Amino acid sequence: MAIIVTGGAGFIGSAVVRQYIQETATTVVNLDKLTYAGNLDSLAPVSHDPRYEFEQVDVCDADAVRAVIERYRPQAIMHLAAESHVDRSIDGPDAFIRTNTLGTYTLLQEARRYWGRLNGEARDAFRFHHISTDEVYGSLGTEGLFSEATRYQPNSPYSASKAASDHLVRAWHHTYGLPVVTTNCSNNYGPYQFPEKLIPLVTVNALEGTPLPIYGTGQNVRDWLYVEDHARALRQVLREGRPGETYNIGGNEERTNLEVVKALCAILDELVPESPHRPHASLITFVADRPGHDARYAIDARKIRRELGWQPVESFESGLRKTVRWYLDNTDWCRRVQDGTYRRDRLGLEGQA
Repeated sequence: MAIIVTGGAGFIGSAVVRQYIQETATTVVNLDKLTYAGNLDSLAPVSHDPRYEFEQVDVCDADAVRAVIERYRPQAIMHLAAESHVDRSIDGPDAFIRTNTLGTYTLLQEARRYWGRLNGEARDAFRFHHISTDEVYGSLGTEGLFSEATRYQPNSPYSASKAASDHLVRAWHHTYGLPVVTTNCSNNYGPYQFPEKLIPLVTVNALEGTPLPIYGTGQNVRDWLYVEDHARALRQVLREGRPGETYNIGGNEERTNLEVVKALCAILDELVPESPHRPHASLITFVADRPGHDARYAIDARKIRRELGWQPVESFESGLRKTVRWYLDNTDWCRRVQDGTYRRDRLGLEGQA
């Protein structure tokens, strides 16, 4: 059995690819354009396995996508390729609309073309799995959770582009019968995450003794999900999810941004006692808030737990400790991915007064 994973060199995609190769007999085709956040170093543990294939392809290139599908004739397409950083979407929304919306449309069209020619068991077994985000739902107040029935209210160019892609996937199922499943996840963290996101950025900065930037007062709340738990959930949804259904995936681990950074600093204080920058929390610096910064996200994951029996293995505390240890043990990886394209500058200032 072959599965195409788009964005397989990215943070979540690479976790999915590694799990498939290390834990199953599946052949995995990694279809990735290799933008700044895509890094084949993240696949080093499986790159020499004969069941792993890599195709450098832009998801917006219909001819190239079609050629890959025809070559490998997959049983499923897992679509994770996306521009994903909110601040970057504020500064440059064009790439987000192109990749996240037009790219999804292109993949849907090519998947439908391929699936339409399948017969019998192969046709029945085929799935298109679209991986999305809880940010499509907008912002919560102090109470409540996002469920699969929550009204969409995206508030950034990134979340708007992902909301558009979700709607396209739903339409291709209801209009053309394409067997799709959609998942919307909460904030991921863990090994191999590009150092522009909160947890790796703070870790790298703290080790260097540079400021740890926190937006506003640091009271924005996110539900945190360890990436390996998310990858297991994605595999289970692809295997057992019902076509046409959406499943929310969350860790049930709400924390303010300030709580996350303080917890991370405490772990670094413990694990790097020789650091001249202890206590690392002294490096915390509050910076101007992001435009339109959503106050709180929190996932109601009861549906996937009830229907598929999935639940996370890692608590936030255990997952964060594993993550920090990984970055401490893999400083060379951090240096290699920071090749000059990203210098940990403040992004997302477009439109600020």
